[in-house]
Amino acid sequence: MSAMLEIRIHGRGGQGNVTLAQLIAMAAFYDGKMSQAFPSFGVERKGAPVLAFVKIAKDFIKSRQQIYEPDFIIIQDPTLIPVLNIFEGAQAKTIVIINSNKAAREACPLYKGKLYCVPALDIALKNIGKPIINTAMLGAFARVSGLITLQSAKKATLVNLGKKIPQDVIEKNIKALEEAYNSTEI
Repeated sequence: MSAMLEIRIHGRGGQGNVTLAQLIAMAAFYDGKMSQAFPSFGVERKGAPVLAFVKIAKDFIKSRQQIYEPDFIIIQDPTLIPVLNIFEGAQAKTIVIINSNKAAREACPLYKGKLYCVPALDIALKNIGKPIINTAMLGAFARVSGLITLQSAKKATLVNLGKKIPQDVIEKNIKALEEAYNSTEI
């Protein structure tokens, strides 16, 4: 692991972008790494574009600034791709994970770097019964990045969501996480 890895999450309000950032950071912490998660809101309303950030490092993280040259970009809502400059600051090494049931190059033909797609919406609807995709995207991120273990992702989900939702819904989210992890091809 290099000095610090940075993740930028793009989505819309109500999709669980901030929770996804928190889950990634918690899982990294459970894996013995230092981490930070923080949002950046514009107009705070459901459906508005939302950014969330995660930083993961071996050592203490001093900076809390936004991420301008991400190592990973997670796109929870692919309809934002033609509307926003989502790939701003992307380098040749930047890995992109998109919520899409399309093939990678079909989902995003303009991006030339490493690109992975996961049908997170389909997985969420099947397992949770609602279009809340953050735990499915967490599973895909764990699989693609190797930065967090599946076990730590599950633990973060149990701990974080345990304060907010009933146990049966948490179990459905764990199933979505596992399915996304196992079905994401690397």
